[in-house]
Amino acid sequence: MKEVILTPEGFKQLKGELDHLRTNRRREVAERIAAARAFGEIAENAEYDDAKNEQMMLEHRIAQLEERVANARLIDTKRVDTSVVSIGSVVRLRDVDAKETIEYFIVGSAEANPAERKLSNESPVGKAIMGHKKGETVEVATPKGAKLKFKIMEIKAA
Repeated sequence: MKEVILTPEGFKQLKGELDHLRTNRRREVAERIAAARAFGEIAENAEYDDAKNEQMMLEHRIAQLEERVANARLIDTKRVDTSVVSIGSVVRLRDVDAKETIEYFIVGSAEANPAERKLSNESPVGKAIMGHKKGETVEVATPKGAKLKFKIMEIKAA
């Protein structure tokens, strides 16, 4: 697996989810399996099948998270170079055509969440602005083929 770039906050959330799944969820699923076994014949037991499927999905998710934690590289958001856009930057962009301004926190793809304005460095906008400086205008091609222009108004540390 490739390196997973995370902020300290993102790493903490990842570890928290992993710990919760390893302890609480594993126990809950094991209890469901035990309760389903009590219903009798396993061969025709829908509750047992459902619980075993849930266990399989849970173990898959735990393995994914363990791999991400093992391959994590933490970014020190307090020491971000604010002369150019990079992971850990907070960037204020102005849509040149729509005349709207929006602020994004640039993060690795594992931490991206548009609802929280956490933009992946691998997204179309993230790729386009990486390495650019305040005052520069970048053009972004959207997946649907539209062209957007953004002016970088400000770059700061998180």
